[in-house]
Amino acid sequence: MTPSPEQTEPPRDPAGGVVVREAALEDVPTIVALLVDDPLGQSREDPADLAPYDAAFVRIAGDPGEVLVVAELDGQVVGTLQLSVLPSLSRRGALRGQLEGVRVAADMRGAGVGEQLVRWAVERARAEGCELVQLTSDSSRTGAHRFYERLGFTASHVGMKLALR
Repeated sequence: MTPSPEQTEPPRDPAGGVVVREAALEDVPTIVALLVDDPLGQSREDPADLAPYDAAFVRIAGDPGEVLVVAELDGQVVGTLQLSVLPSLSRRGALRGQLEGVRVAADMRGAGVGEQLVRWAVERARAEGCELVQLTSDSSRTGAHRFYERLGFTASHVGMKLALR
């Protein structure tokens, strides 16, 4: 991704002091803990073996179409998300922003951290020239669906996945 103002001047939440910044390799254990901290994550993540997460971080950090960020409050990581900028031929060759791995620490949910993260990602996608921002959310996460709808997302498509392992 091209550098943006958000990289040099992280946005601040004046009320809560939340700062969104690019993740660093040393953030990986905390990000994995956020991924594990829900019923779905408990069944698919393994915080005991960080090697595959570190390798994934290196791939993400080396890809100009990817950015992994964390939300920090008083020096503590309290949220994360990944934004992918995807080129496509559809929509007249439009770029799309894909949100993935949006997580907020359990004790910070409802405090505006997730909203700040998603709004940051939408603005970053806009700065990258994306025509739209999309995401998938597990069908069991009804609270997350309400959250995204409140931020202007619409359930306009049916998402499907095919597990390869």
